Amino acid sequence: MNWRLIFQLSLFGLAMGIATVFVIPSNVEPLFWLVIFIISAYLIATRSGGRYFAHGVLVGVANSVWITACHILLFSRYIANHPREAAMMASMPLPTHPRVMMLLTGPVIGVISGCVLGVFAIIASKFVGARARPVVTNP
Repeated sequence: MNWRLIFQLSLFGLAMGIATVFVIPSNVEPLFWLVIFIISAYLIATRSGGRYFAHGVLVGVANSVWITACHILLFSRYIANHPREAAMMASMPLPTHPRVMMLLTGPVIGVISGCVLGVFAIIASKFVGARARPVVTNP
């Protein structure tokens, strides 16, 4: 496993954790994640040395740690800027403890997004691998 690569790619999660609290509204957040996943998948495919899916899952889990930490630590600001999420939390289990709910759901979302990133990385490895192979001609 390339732990350095996993940590470096997880910094996208830290950036998004802070950005979603202060700048990025939830309606455009998926577009940012799509770009991040494409970049991350390419970097995993070219720098991990294999085990693409596992690298993707670990990056997703690490991202969720950063994002969950940012959202919990900056909770009042996050909720003030995300009324739709506040309403959703009120209808979920533990409505009086939204930080606990975030702490419980964050890792689940991390694993799911990590699986998606892992699939992206496998697909990217097929494209990168196809380009990187030398052309063999038959005499």
